[in-house]
Amino acid sequence: MIRLLGQSHSLLNQFVAEIRDVEIQRDSLRFRNNLERIGEIFAYEISKELAYEEKEVVTSLGIANVPVLTQYPVLATILRAGLPFHQGFLKFFDRSSNAFVSAYRMAHKDGTFSMSVEYASSTSIDGKVLIICDTMIATGSSMVHTYKELLARGKPAHVHIATILASMEGVNHLKKSLPKKNVTIWVGDVDEELTAQLFLVPGLGDAGDLAFGEKN
Repeated sequence: MIRLLGQSHSLLNQFVAEIRDVEIQRDSLRFRNNLERIGEIFAYEISKELAYEEKEVVTSLGIANVPVLTQYPVLATILRAGLPFHQGFLKFFDRSSNAFVSAYRMAHKDGTFSMSVEYASSTSIDGKVLIICDTMIATGSSMVHTYKELLARGKPAHVHIATILASMEGVNHLKKSLPKKNVTIWVGDVDEELTAQLFLVPGLGDAGDLAFGEKN
């Protein structure tokens, strides 16, 4: 199932416009803050799909019956670009356990690319809702590798994949490679073009470099 959040007008579109804007991008603090704010919006939207139970809350004047989360989701992200986006989720799901994956894209002399997972650290995901977030999805290979790496460690009840920007090629790869059951893909906006160097167009550039400085 695909959920395209940018289709309806909201502040999400404002923040996506700002992270795309080459002038605003020069302020790395603002760039990271915008990624966090977008993560908060995604967390709120995904929270509508989670399970709730009634809880009696004692106030100074009586008792209120309030629906609260039955269980907090596990939050996972791909290092390093996904960290500010992930932080936005963690601000809303503040009791969640976390998982981190380092997926590395290697360029070969013939112009092709291959993916490998260098590092993975995860809490238990058995029977839990798992949210995997990354700022952008180009070909979708790193997200598929991350999904497989995490599911080799347990069987979640449901997986939500969240990304701010994705290429159409990447979305199609996820739809083809991941199970249709128990997986929901959340996308802020979809870009049609993908360069030979695997950059989205119009995209926003290298999110990791913009957030944390250029790689050496």
